[in-house]
This record gives sequence, structure tokens and C-alpha cells, in this order.
Amino acid sequence: MTPLITVKNMEARAGKKVLLSIPHFEIQEGEVLGIMGPNGAGKSTFIKALSLLEQPAQGAIILKDKDITNDLTIEIRRKFAVAMQQPLLLDTNVFQNVAIGLKLRKLPRQEIKNKVSHWLEKFQISHLAKKQALHLSGGEAQRVNLARAMVLEPEVLFLDEPFSALDFPTKVQLLKDIKSIIQQTKTTTVFVSHDLMELKYLADKLAILMDGELKQSGPTEEVLSSPNPSAAPFINEWKSLLS
Repeated sequence: MTPLITVKNMEARAGKKVLLSIPHFEIQEGEVLGIMGPNGAGKSTFIKALSLLEQPAQGAIILKDKDITNDLTIEIRRKFAVAMQQPLLLDTNVFQNVAIGLKLRKLPRQEIKNKVSHWLEKFQISHLAKKQALHLSGGEAQRVNLARAMVLEPEVLFLDEPFSALDFPTKVQLLKDIKSIIQQTKTTTVFVSHDLMELKYLADKLAILMDGELKQSGPTEEVLSSPNPSAAPFINEWKSLLS
């Protein structure tokens, strides 16, 4: 089976410093990949490179069988959607925030209305449609952020610690909802987190990134129960914090 995304000899640098060095990595269609590692490991750099927000210094990103590393066309960019830790909502109402990507794509007005209404309902925020986005709670704002990403029907959804600023009950409910939505839509998802609970719940596959290098990847439970020598110190430290 051809992977959806293949990374070959990727390097990202800041000046002479190598931030990321990934010789080879594959993401399969429909899988939920979790990426975990200490601060400064290169997690956000990796997700920005994969989603074409930043170009790597060298290497290739292959989408199915097409090299898209330097392909910054709208057609390719529209295959991806990114939801960050901070929602960065526009100073308008919730409906308009979710609709913005569709408006930029010049979809017919009725189609925009139907799609936005659908995703507001999926994320249980239909009642907030006319509310100013800047007056939302943290959990509400993140639901709007995720709805704005999913309304674009991306081939790949990139999540960069979207739950980290939320209180525990809000986080748990949103995790349940996003897991259900990802499963229903079969959306390939790359999920950066520093929270083992989130990763165990959401990710089928887990990659451990340390010092800009992938130390281990595989099924989530397998990586957590049988870490290799290079990943073990980090994983075991996390386990001790949770015990």
C-alpha cells in the first residue's frame, strides 16, 4: 500500500543549527499519528514542514507519488488544514470565522451556509453562531478553530497541541468529539502533544521525537510499553509523572 505521505532526508535548520533530521518516515492514509517529545525536540518544526507552512532546508515530502516539497500551489495547500494551540480567531462572529476558508475558495453562498451549519452542529457550537469569537471561552474557541479546519474537508488534519490550554473536563469532552469526527470522516491526522493521556486516547501510531530526530515510531501501545533504548528515558519519565 502506497503511504499517503513519505518524508525523505528532511532537514530543517536555523542558521547552521540542525533543528530536524528525518531520513525516512511514512504516514498511512486514515491513520492518526501522534508526535511526542520534550520541549525543543522539533515537533512544531516537523508539523510546519509536513503541512508546507515552512520549507525544509533539504529533503522531500511526497504526497502519494508526487513530490510536493516546493509545490506551493493553492491546489496542494488546500489538501491540508492546521489547528494550532492558539485559535487566532477573527474579530467577527463564530459563523464567519468558520466560513472564512470557504469564502476564500469562492464557494456559492448557500453551499457555505450548509457546510458551516453542518460543522457547527458536529462540534456542538450551533448556538454560538452569532456570538463574537473574541468573547468565547477557551474550549469554545478551540471548537471553532477545529470546525474552521474540518469545514475545508482536508486530506490531512494537523493538530499542534490544540488541547493543552484547556481545563481537564473541557479537554476530555473535546477529545471525545474530535476522535468521533476523525473516525467518521476517516481523516488522516497528525497530532502533536506533550500529554500521554491525549496520545493514548487519540493516536493509533506514536512517534517519539528528540533532538530533532525520530527515536521510535509504531503502534501507540507498543511504543509506550516497549520503548527502545533511545526513547525509553523520555517515556519512562512521563510514566513516572502519571503514576
